[in-house]
Amino acid sequence: MHGKQQRKYTGEPYVLHCLEVARTVADVGGTPTMIVAALLHDVIEDTEATIEDVRAAFGEDIAQGVAWLTDASRPEDGNRAIRKAIDRAHLARAPAEMKTVKLADVISNTRSIVEHGDGFARVYLREISSLLEVLTEGDPALLRLAQAEVERGTAKWLT
Repeated sequence: MHGKQQRKYTGEPYVLHCLEVARTVADVGGTPTMIVAALLHDVIEDTEATIEDVRAAFGEDIAQGVAWLTDASRPEDGNRAIRKAIDRAHLARAPAEMKTVKLADVISNTRSIVEHGDGFARVYLREISSLLEVLTEGDPALLRLAQAEVERGTAKWLT
C-alpha cells in the first residue's frame, strides 16, 4: 500500500520501516494481529487507504488495531501541540497490544530521526518523551528500549 514512498531522512523504501516495526513486534512475541497491524500502522495516514479498506481486506481486528495506531487529530483541530495532545489521549486508551506496536514504531522513528534528522529532532524528542508516559502498558522491554533511544537522542540534540 505504501508503493514507492520513501523515508524522509534516508530515502529508503518506506515499506522497510513497516517491516522493521513488524519484526520488532514479532521479536517480543507479538500476536499475528499485532504483527499485521504493525505492517499497516501508517497506511491510513500516508496513503489513500481508508479504515474501511483495511477492514475489507484484513478484517475487524486488524482494522481496530490500525485505528488505534492512526493519529486521531486532524489539521483543523489546532496547532501541532494541540494535535499531539489529542493523539496522545487517543493512544492512552489503546489496548496494551497496540501500545506495544506503537513502542516499536517509536523505536524505529527515533533511531532514524536522531541519526539522520535535523532541527526537527528537538521537537520530536520532546513530543515522544511525553507520549512514552501513556505507553507504559506496552511491552516492558520495548518501553525500556524506546526510553533509551529517546535518552540517546536527547543527549545528542537537546544538551
